[in-house]
Amino acid sequence: MDRTRLAFVTAAAVGAGTAVFFIWWWWTKKQKPQPPSKWRKVGELSDIMVFPIKSFAPIRMTEMECTVLGLRSGWLRDRTLLVIDLEGRFITARQLPKMVNISPEYSGSVLTLRAPGMMSISIDLAQLRGKGFRVAVWGQAVPARDCGEEVARWLSRFLLQEDAGFRLVYYPLDRPAREVRKRNENFFPLASTIDTGAYPDESSYSLINEASLTDLNSRLDEPVTSLQFRMNFVVKGATAYEEDKWDWVKIGNVIMRNIRPCTRCILTTVNPETGTKSTTVEPLKTLKSYRQITDPQIRPATGDSPVMGIHLGLRGPKGMVRLGDPIYVGIPEEKAAPPLTSPS
Repeated sequence: MDRTRLAFVTAAAVGAGTAVFFIWWWWTKKQKPQPPSKWRKVGELSDIMVFPIKSFAPIRMTEMECTVLGLRSGWLRDRTLLVIDLEGRFITARQLPKMVNISPEYSGSVLTLRAPGMMSISIDLAQLRGKGFRVAVWGQAVPARDCGEEVARWLSRFLLQEDAGFRLVYYPLDRPAREVRKRNENFFPLASTIDTGAYPDESSYSLINEASLTDLNSRLDEPVTSLQFRMNFVVKGATAYEEDKWDWVKIGNVIMRNIRPCTRCILTTVNPETGTKSTTVEPLKTLKSYRQITDPQIRPATGDSPVMGIHLGLRGPKGMVRLGDPIYVGIPEEKAAPPLTSPS
């Protein structure tokens, strides 16, 4: 084959390959949902809560960075520490309500825990060098590293009145490692691995609406607060339960998507101030009377669990959110008008 012909064949092959690449790129771009170009303001951010240790008390913040793993401010990250038993299974306030009485504080990389009747204890997360292993969260194996003997003994004494039984672990990665739970993936297709966070039940972000909470309280003998639902974001200014229908959500300049409703469990009955469960099973009992999903296509995934609030997934670059930030929802693109036809 002469050089001219070889050059021609090579150029043709490169051109065909380039054409195939651009066709593939265009197709994948078309398949990937794009954020809307128009937004409507629905309220503003009235509270930001981060729960560094699953089932412990929260830390309220005025601003936080939204990352793929969840809320972050330096070493403070949402639900990246976890209590486990000696078999490596996670423990929450569903089993031990007094866990909500343990308050975390941060100073740089130093985490301090305080609890009623206990001396405070501090650990430097930057100094932990334990060997990595896996713990079980809802039956899924999740990476973890141990936080040491001293804090394990402290937790066991407060929660069990024993010298051993529980350990504290932290999440060693900066990205999610879990798949969407099998029972959810067919019912909530917008959720993906990128949304599973470190140790949360479902997703890296959650939001509750003040107006929805006000409506719930109008049905209760004893009102509850947003803290009882342990959500990251609280929005004010929206109408009650309109969050159910939101799709794309923007907090300040951070773009997220409503990936599924937040189903509620017995943890909502734990008083965040006293660490005791409601003897009347409220507000869960009342929520079940009017906030259950009836859609037969979704009901198999939620059962009789009521819903309150929404789970969000980060769908844009990381960014800062601050108290008072406007909250927007996307306006669906207008459907193309039908072509004009001449009257017959």
